[in-house]
Amino acid sequence: MSGKDMLVVGLTGQTGAGKSTVAEVFGRQGFVQIDADLISREVVEPGKPCLEELFDFFGDSIRNPDNTLNRKALAAIAFTDKKKLESLNSICHPFITEEIFDRINRCRAEGERFVLLDAPTLFESRASDFCDLIISVIADPAIRCSRIMQRDGLTEEEALRRMSAQLSEQFFIDQSDHVIRNNDDLATLRALSEEVADKIRAYYTQQQCN
Repeated sequence: MSGKDMLVVGLTGQTGAGKSTVAEVFGRQGFVQIDADLISREVVEPGKPCLEELFDFFGDSIRNPDNTLNRKALAAIAFTDKKKLESLNSICHPFITEEIFDRINRCRAEGERFVLLDAPTLFESRASDFCDLIISVIADPAIRCSRIMQRDGLTEEEALRRMSAQLSEQFFIDQSDHVIRNNDDLATLRALSEEVADKIRAYYTQQQCN
């Protein structure tokens, strides 16, 4: 356990697999959510040290006229060059991880019992070290590609490029305590998510009794 009275559950998975829906279900089940994707946007707000480091490394091509981050330009660079993606992660992850750690501690101080850390790059950022249990959401590649194209307005080539930049399906399976495979409809995904949430609550109860 991360703390005597608190369970930290990491939620991650492949892009386009349906992680947001799973997070929504867990939120309704009483899990306080820490959204790493939201944090990743906050750390690159104007004036933040992380943004300045990105400008220093990638140059003015990712800088908007109002000094904000041009996310589309940055994605075009990072997702077409593996080394540039690694550099992007090495710059951003320490800032994101520090904020996640602070928020987990805040939850503990406030007496929360269940925390869900929703993080697309849970393993890459080493935020998995903060978690007692890990859930990964996966789906078949063709289904994911279609979802990403529809969700983000990308071409098939762009969607496949983002998919290829992620860890393999087998990695997620091997590193997780629970795996949710989302190849069906939303109702099925929600039912599977509720089932996993129930199992985790049972785990927590057992740990409290030991």
